[in-house]
Amino acid sequence: MTKKLVFLKLILIVFVSFTFQTALAQTKLKNTIPLAALLNKISNTYEIFFTYNANLLLNKKIQDAGFRNLSLEASISLLEKLTPFLFDDLGNNYFVIYSKEEVAKKKLLSQGTTFFSKDAIIDSTFNLNQITVRGIVLSSDNTPLSGAALQEKESLKGITTNRDGTFEFKVQNKNIITISFLGHESKTLNLKPNVFHSIVLLSGQELDEVQVVGSRNKNRVANDTPVAIDFINIEDTFSKSSQVEINQFLQYAIPSFNATKQSGADGADHIDPATIRGLGPDQTLVLINGKRRHKASLINLYGTRGRGNSGTDLNAIPISAIKRIELLRDGASAQYGSDAIAGVLNIVLKDSDNALTVTSTLGFNNADTNSIYPNRVDGFTYKLGLNYGMKIVKGGFVNFSAEALSTDKTIRPATLARDKYGQAAVKNVSFFLNAEIPIDISTKFYINGGVNYKNTEAFAFSRRANTARNVLDIYPNGFDPLITSNIIDNSASIGLLTSFKEWNVDLNNTFGRNNFHYFIKNTLNATLEENSPTEFDAGGHQLMQNTTSIDFSKYFLAAPYGYNIAMGLEYRIDAYKIFSGEEASYGSYDINGDLINSRTPLLDYQTYNGVIRPGGSQGFPGYGPENEVDRNRSNFSVYLDTEIDFSEKFMLGSALRFEYYSDFGSTLNYKLASRYKITQKLNLRGSFSTGFRAPSLAQRYYNLTFTNFIGTTASESFLIANNSAIARRFNIDELQEEKARNFSLGFTAKLSKTFNVAIDAYYVAIKDRIILSGNFDASDLGVGIDNVQFFANGVNTETTGVDLVLNWHKKMEKSQLSIDLSGNINNMIITHIKNKALDQETFFGTRDQQYLLASAPKSKFNLGINYSYKKLETSVSFTRFSRVDLVDWQISQDISNFNNSEAERAAAAADIYEPKITTDVHFSYHVTTAVNLQFGANNLLNVYPTKQNSFTDSGGLWDATQMGTNGAFYYTKLNIKL
Repeated sequence: MTKKLVFLKLILIVFVSFTFQTALAQTKLKNTIPLAALLNKISNTYEIFFTYNANLLLNKKIQDAGFRNLSLEASISLLEKLTPFLFDDLGNNYFVIYSKEEVAKKKLLSQGTTFFSKDAIIDSTFNLNQITVRGIVLSSDNTPLSGAALQEKESLKGITTNRDGTFEFKVQNKNIITISFLGHESKTLNLKPNVFHSIVLLSGQELDEVQVVGSRNKNRVANDTPVAIDFINIEDTFSKSSQVEINQFLQYAIPSFNATKQSGADGADHIDPATIRGLGPDQTLVLINGKRRHKASLINLYGTRGRGNSGTDLNAIPISAIKRIELLRDGASAQYGSDAIAGVLNIVLKDSDNALTVTSTLGFNNADTNSIYPNRVDGFTYKLGLNYGMKIVKGGFVNFSAEALSTDKTIRPATLARDKYGQAAVKNVSFFLNAEIPIDISTKFYINGGVNYKNTEAFAFSRRANTARNVLDIYPNGFDPLITSNIIDNSASIGLLTSFKEWNVDLNNTFGRNNFHYFIKNTLNATLEENSPTEFDAGGHQLMQNTTSIDFSKYFLAAPYGYNIAMGLEYRIDAYKIFSGEEASYGSYDINGDLINSRTPLLDYQTYNGVIRPGGSQGFPGYGPENEVDRNRSNFSVYLDTEIDFSEKFMLGSALRFEYYSDFGSTLNYKLASRYKITQKLNLRGSFSTGFRAPSLAQRYYNLTFTNFIGTTASESFLIANNSAIARRFNIDELQEEKARNFSLGFTAKLSKTFNVAIDAYYVAIKDRIILSGNFDASDLGVGIDNVQFFANGVNTETTGVDLVLNWHKKMEKSQLSIDLSGNINNMIITHIKNKALDQETFFGTRDQQYLLASAPKSKFNLGINYSYKKLETSVSFTRFSRVDLVDWQISQDISNFNNSEAERAAAAADIYEPKITTDVHFSYHVTTAVNLQFGANNLLNVYPTKQNSFTDSGGLWDATQMGTNGAFYYTKLNIKL
C-alpha cells in the first residue's frame, strides 16, 4: 500500500469518525443543550450562582429557545416547570438546586431563608432529630469566605455563609455536610454540635492546576497525568533566583534541563543551546500558550554543545510576560509533531487584568578566579521589566510586557589561542502582549506575540601579529576580532475558541520569524592588506514559520466515568534563507585588488612569508552569493488523541499522528500512556511512544567557508550543504528524519499534606540521529580549502535515566519552611556509528563522540531550603554538577609526540571536569505589600570548573560546561506590584 493511500485512508477515518459523532449528536439532541450549559448562561447574564450535587444534572438536556429575553424570575419559574428540580433562593445571589423527588421523599421542612415549593409536606417529628452546628469557613490565607455553600448529604438541604464567613445550620444528627466555594477545594465533614468549627478550603496554587501540555483533556490535573510534568510558577520561583534569562533560570529550576553558555563558538555565543535529558536542542518542542514556537535560524557549529542542531531562542521571550512554565518530560511526537522527542516546553503567558508589576535588577560578576572576594568585577548586568494588565470589554483582558536587558562581557583566563575569553555582551529589548476578547458566551478571540531585538558582541580567537591573517600596518600587535550580531525575533498567534455542538473548537494561525545578521568588527580582510576596512557586514540567515491549525475536543460522560476525544489538522510552512554580506567580508583579492576566481594565476595571490593570505573578514568570514539559500517546505498533519477514565483508579491515553513533508515524505507515530491509582495517595504511571524529528532546512541547505582552529592552528574549512554533489561524492546520503522510541515508568506519592514525591525512569532510543561530521581532507577538490564537513544521519543513541522530585513544607503561625530536592541521573551511549565505508575516526571520531555525550551530563541535583518569617524570606540552594569528559585536539596530533603510545596520547587529550557544587543565597524583604527588595548571590563561593590545558575548543582554560565559567554573580532586585 502506497504512502499516499495510507494517508488518504487515515484522513477518511478521522473525517468519518468526527462526522458520525456530530450527526449522532444532531439526531438525538436537536435543538437542545445541556441543562448545565443553560444554567451557566443564566449565571453569567444575571451574575448569580447555582449550587448543586455534581451528579444531579448528568445527561440532562433542555431546549433553550424559550429562555431568550426572560427575566431572572421568569427563567427560574420556567425551569421549575420544565425540569424535575426545585431552585431554592438562598440570598447573596446563590440558588441551590434540589430534586423534587427527593424533596417529596424526605418530606423536608423549609429552614430560615431556605424555602421549598408549596407542595412540600411537613414532618412534625423531623425537628426532634436535629442538631445545630456553628463555625466559620476560611480560605487558606485566613480570608473569610462569604457565600460558601454548606449542603446536607441526606436531605440535600443547604445554606450559605454570612458576610463574615460564619454559619449556623440545623441538620439531622450525625449527618454529613459538604462545604464548597468557587475556586476552592470542597470538603465533606461530620460536624458536631456545641463546637465552633474552623473550616479551611485550599485555593489557588495549592490546588492541582489544570495542565495545557501533555493532555488535551480539560479535566486532567497535574498529579493525575500519566507522564511527568514540571510545573513552575514564575512569580513564586523567580523570587528565589538571580537569573535574568529564561535559559539560565530553567538551568537551576529543572535538573534535566541544561543550557550552556558558549565562548568562541561563533553564533552560539549569541543564542544559548539548551537541552532536556541530554538530547539535542532541536529535539525539544517549545509552545507558547499551547501553540508551536518557531526555532532560531542559527545552527550550532564549532565547539558547541548541540553541534549540528538548531534550537529555540528562549531568551527572546521576556520573563516578565510569563505566568508559568510547563515541561512535559516525555516523548510527545504523536501528540504535537516533529521535535517533541525529548519533551515539550509550554510557556503560558500572563493573563492578569488589574495589576502593574515592575522589576529592576542590578548585578555583576566576581572577575577574580582565585578568590571568593570580588577584588575585580565585570559582567555588569542591568534589567528592567514591566507587566501591565487591564480589562477590555466584559470578561476580556489585554496584558502587556516590556523588558530591557544589558549584560557586559566577562573576561577570564585564556590559552595561547586567544587573549579575550569570556561571555558575550548582550543588549536585549523585548515586547509581548497576550489578550482575549469575548465575542459571545461561548466564543472568544485571542492574540499573543511579540518582538525581540538583540544586539550581541563576542570575542573570536586572536590573530597574532606575524601571520598571514594580520596586516602589520593596521594591527602591529595582532588583534582580537569581534563578532557582533543584530537578531530580530518576532511572532504573532491569533485564534478563535468556540463551542459547537458541545465540541470545543480552536482555530489558530501562528507566525514566527528569526533573523540573525552578523557584523564583524575590529577585524580586516588580509588580502586587501593596508587598504582593508576594519568592519564588515557579513550577511546572515533567517527562518520563518507559519502554522495554521484547527483542533476539536470533547469530554463524553459515560458510566461510571468518561472519555475525552481530541482531533485536529495542521498545515505548516517553513522558509529558510542565507543572505550574503558585503563583498569584502567573504572575498579574496589578488595583488591587483581584483576578486580572485578560478582563472586567477597562483602567482597573483596575496602572500605573507610565502603563505597565501586567507580572504574574508577574520573572526567570521561573510556569506557570499555562492552560500545564498532560499528554500521552503510544507507540512500537513492530522492527529487523534484520546483519554479514557475506565474507573476512578485507571485511565488510558492514546495518540496517533500522521505527517507529510513535501521534501522528504511521511511518518506515522503513536503513543500509549496510562495511570493507575494504587491508593488515593499513590499513583503509578507509564507511557510508550514512537517519535520523529524532521531534518531542519538549515541542516539540509546550510553551507559556509569558515576558519576552524585545531588546537592553536587555524585551517580553512568548508561546510558542504547536504544536498550538494560534493556530499554524494563523499558517500554522504540525503538526510532523513530521526526516529525515536520512548518508554517511561514512574510514580507520584502524596505521603502527607506537606510531603510529595515523584520518581520517573525513562528510556529513549534514537535512530539516524543527525550529526555534524568530522573534517575530511579536501585538498583534492582544488578550491583552496583544507577540510570539508557534512550533516549526516550519523549515529544511533540510547539514553536512560531517572528524574526525582521531593517537596516538603511546613506552615507555622508566623513563618513557613520548605525543602525541595530534585535531581536527574542520565546515561547516553552511542550504539552505532553509520560511517559506512568512510573512516570512522574522520566521520565521527572519539572527539566528536565525546562532544555528543557531554551534552548529556551524568547527573545534576538541586537542594533548596526556603524559610520565611513575617516580611522576610530567605533561601539557600545547592546545585551539584556531575563530571564531564571531553577530548581535545591533541587526539589529532602525530603519535610520535607521545612516545608512539596511543594510550599516552589519549590520556593527554582527555579533559576531565570533576563534579562541582555551587551555592546560591537569596534574601527578600517586603517593605510594604506592594514593594519587595531582594538581594543575594549565585555561586556565592566563586566555584569554577576544573582548569584544563591549551587545547580546549573554547580557547580558554575551560570548555563550555553546564555550570558556566563566570564565577560568582551578586545582585539586587526591586519588585513593585500595584
